[in-house]
Amino acid sequence: MLMIILPALCEETNSPFGDSSTCSAYGEAYASLSLAAQAIYVWSILYSIMRTSANSIVKETAEILSETSAEPLLVSHSSSEDNIYQVDLPDEGNQRMSTFGKMKQCFMTTIRSKSLKMIFTPATIAAIVGFIVGIVSPFRKALVDDSAPFHVIYSSIDLIGEAGIPSMTLVVGANLLKGLKGSAVKTSLLLGILIIRNILLPVSGIAVVKAAMHFGLVGSYSLYQFTLLLQYAIPPAMNIGTILQMIGTGEAEFSVVMLWNYVVAAFSLTLWTAFYMWLVT
Repeated sequence: MLMIILPALCEETNSPFGDSSTCSAYGEAYASLSLAAQAIYVWSILYSIMRTSANSIVKETAEILSETSAEPLLVSHSSSEDNIYQVDLPDEGNQRMSTFGKMKQCFMTTIRSKSLKMIFTPATIAAIVGFIVGIVSPFRKALVDDSAPFHVIYSSIDLIGEAGIPSMTLVVGANLLKGLKGSAVKTSLLLGILIIRNILLPVSGIAVVKAAMHFGLVGSYSLYQFTLLLQYAIPPAMNIGTILQMIGTGEAEFSVVMLWNYVVAAFSLTLWTAFYMWLVT
């Protein structure tokens, strides 16, 4: 949403954010930084929380089912009785090797784990690489500048990245289409989510940004303040739907909530955008 809204506002003839070229450059930078931080947060912290919750639900269900299963009446203790007087003497060499082997096995398991692969998705890796290129001056001078020797690589990546906005729009439309089928989401719950997301959260954003400005944490540039405020009014990220599809739970409910969020956002986002522009200018 930010990649669509900010450049469009900067290209307006009577834009309150100054020169269109400068505004577009800063706006794209703010939007890209926001998307990168969002991707890292969603796929690292939020994904772990949602997966843990789903695993706990599955574990509780398995425990309930296991209580109804029959247990064996007789348990064999022959192996324990035969080895009751057997004592294994510690071997320092084997113990040292086993410790090293355990550390190696733990390291390899961590690298090959599915959780690590889920965290370091292509979006997260691209965000990390973008941070490195933008922060490290030699990389930035070699790729980003107009006279950079490898500027053609940056131009090619930028050309491919421009297709991301219409692609994400198609993905959003496909996910919202599932919400038309309906689900067991209560009307009161849905209304509560809409009120919090489209009214209370944007209002709280004003308080947070104003407090940050009071303590000197936010600069006086109006476009930067507007971008921070707009974060609280845009609809939720569709990456959450992707996570739910991977976990395999809550897809139908999420589709319904997202459908109505985007329907209401078509009106609320317009009002909040106009109000935020008036507030910062």
